Amino acid sequence: MKQRTISREVTVSGKALHTGNEVVLKIKPAPINNGIVFHRMDQFGIPEVKVQVESLGCESVRCTTLIANNTTVLTVEHVLSALNGLQIDNVDIEMNASEPPILDGSSKHYVNLLLSAEPVDQEEDKKYCILKEPVSISHGNRSMIALPHNGLKITCTSADDRGIHTQHLSVDIDEKTYISELAPARTFTIYEDIEELLKLGKIKGGSLDSAVIIRGDTILSKEPLRFKDEFVRHKILDIIGDLAVLGMPLKAHIIAVRPGHTLNAELVKQIHDKGGEGSESGAKQRDEEATRLYESAMDINQVLNTLPHRYPFLLIDRVVKFTNEGELRAIKNVSINEPYFSGHYPGQPVMPGVLQIEAMAQAAGLLMMKVGNYRNKLAYFMSCDKVKFRRVVMPGDQLVIDVKLTKSRGNKIGVAVCECRVNGKVASSAELMFTIVENKD
Repeated sequence: MKQRTISREVTVSGKALHTGNEVVLKIKPAPINNGIVFHRMDQFGIPEVKVQVESLGCESVRCTTLIANNTTVLTVEHVLSALNGLQIDNVDIEMNASEPPILDGSSKHYVNLLLSAEPVDQEEDKKYCILKEPVSISHGNRSMIALPHNGLKITCTSADDRGIHTQHLSVDIDEKTYISELAPARTFTIYEDIEELLKLGKIKGGSLDSAVIIRGDTILSKEPLRFKDEFVRHKILDIIGDLAVLGMPLKAHIIAVRPGHTLNAELVKQIHDKGGEGSESGAKQRDEEATRLYESAMDINQVLNTLPHRYPFLLIDRVVKFTNEGELRAIKNVSINEPYFSGHYPGQPVMPGVLQIEAMAQAAGLLMMKVGNYRNKLAYFMSCDKVKFRRVVMPGDQLVIDVKLTKSRGNKIGVAVCECRVNGKVASSAELMFTIVENKD
């Protein structure tokens, strides 16, 4: 696929979200390999800030900040999202302030502006950032994982600290999907956070014209929600904008739980450090290798097709890694909605240790099914040994379950060592034994 720019200059004006300044922004065509470059027209010498990982600022709370040549631009995620969503690689952006206009809080107006400028292919092929191995990052109950994938896919779960308005969406990103399904989604905030943000000197230009406010179970907005899951769609919109900082389109599957700009920036830095560069045509073999690695994972539908367990006893949400050498990594996202939390314990919810063992057993059963390629068989849990519990698991935690098959006897009995971790720290561990039996159903 060829690099893209726009055919003509376009202009938009409006109020900036955090500073409240009136801003005029111009987007201009740029030559091949130019990338996206901001120009501060209000400063002496018209300093430039190139959109690249090296420009990522340390302060990425509530917005994405880029710094270069002692010059800062902030809240650039929506315009970058529009450019990335429309697969536009090369433009110069002129601003007479530090922030772009917030407009309606989505990227819809930027998309319409760029489409009116008529995106056009250039002579040189795009270069892609291609993951060679999974990368992940987590802070408390927030986490992001990037898996090798031949394309861009984002799976996201959005929720506030109270577990209200939890939303989930998984979408393959292309230009058409971005325009219709993501670009109109507006930014949002919790009513109780507004006073603190004002004290920090932020959202001076915010209003119901540019954001959706969540107050308890009530949605405050000048118009109805554009999607019933508008909040998670905006989170994905922000991720796409922050991925533009890589300076080239990414091929990966991003899995995000309660993401934000700080977490997005850290993931982008890891992808930049571990990803490889290549053209679409020149990287075919690496794409195939990446796809094979991705296909060694299992989404929830594949898990359901392999395990007999169902709600409320299915304790595996996803398999993120599997090797033919007998190792598997699975994920269980521990939600406050788990039925056992109402009684274990009221006011102090803790995941029961026996269910951590059961989660390890289900992960080990998946591993045995994959390694042995057993069809119409079941893995029955026989015994557990060397069980240890080291820390409590609470709602909002993500349980990372590592399983390694250590013994196999005649394709009928297997032994696996298992470990559950939260934020990189061991929560529980055990050695489990299984037997393989016929599935009479």
